[in-house]
Amino acid sequence: MSTRTSTPRPTVLVGATLAVAALTLTACGATAAKDTDSTAAAAGAAPASNLQIMVPNSPGGGYDTTARTAAKVMETAKITGSIQVFNLPGAGGTVGLQRTVNEKGNGKLAMQMGLGVVGAAYTQKSAATLNDTTPIAKLIEEAGAIVVPKDSPYPDITALVAAWKQDPKKVNVGGGSSPGGPDHLLPMQLAKAVGIDPKQVSYIGFDGGGELLPALIGNKIAFGASGFGEFMDQVKAGQVKILAVTSEQRIPALPDVPTLKESGIDLVFTNWRGIVAPPGISAADKQTWIDALTKMHASQGWKDEMAKRGWTDAFVTGDDFGTFLKAQDQAVAEVLTTLGLAG
Repeated sequence: MSTRTSTPRPTVLVGATLAVAALTLTACGATAAKDTDSTAAAAGAAPASNLQIMVPNSPGGGYDTTARTAAKVMETAKITGSIQVFNLPGAGGTVGLQRTVNEKGNGKLAMQMGLGVVGAAYTQKSAATLNDTTPIAKLIEEAGAIVVPKDSPYPDITALVAAWKQDPKKVNVGGGSSPGGPDHLLPMQLAKAVGIDPKQVSYIGFDGGGELLPALIGNKIAFGASGFGEFMDQVKAGQVKILAVTSEQRIPALPDVPTLKESGIDLVFTNWRGIVAPPGISAADKQTWIDALTKMHASQGWKDEMAKRGWTDAFVTGDDFGTFLKAQDQAVAEVLTTLGLAG
């Protein structure tokens, strides 16, 4: 595995010893200098064309939803031409990561990613790392949720935790990421916060929310842990129930759902998602992506989608996003080393 650059510890939202949360960055907008071509584009040249966004897990999950939403907004606002969004699942996102790194110099390709790919690069012992990619932008943050099937015997988070503490190995928890991803880190931190040894947790990983939801609805797991946005349609349909969210405050889209802290559990956890490109792309191609996403971020269409899905704005681009990625890489490595999954 590639050697990772040592960076200062990131600022994290800490609710338990193992907390890994989103770094709070105030910078916004592109930092790289624009060359002549990108300046011309910003001045009203034809929209960027022939762009592709790879989703490194199965359809229906958080990465997939984010990528397709971003593409739709950019197309509708005529910021870009048609964008091809395609899925390349496998190994917690590292199959897609390796493909991205192999596409060196391809400025038309970008990969949707997030905290899950950071962790999977370690647990899957990936030869490719995010440090090998070109950082483009961090888009959003999203709180996690603890979810049960509609006919679950656990009416609230207190009842679930009581049963879980009684026999951790018999209460299976599922997540839409492999070990090291956010859906894995969340129940490990929750276990720690309620007094369960994380090494005793029976965690079943699925390749994205598209695979997690059928397992949850089919009662193959006792509860699920993932971004709350992945469950909204099923909540509205009455198929699942969210027992708690992991944000600091209640989420407007789920006003009746308590936070973990309200329920007496001292944990706050935030996931994030962003876009990277292959290594070795031109400055003009990098700026094309940054310009397109910056215009998307400013659009009413994107603001409406964020409000609809309960996403929190976390937009940073270029070098600022690169600094964030390196800090997250170090923090995740430390957590996984503690769990015996890296090192």
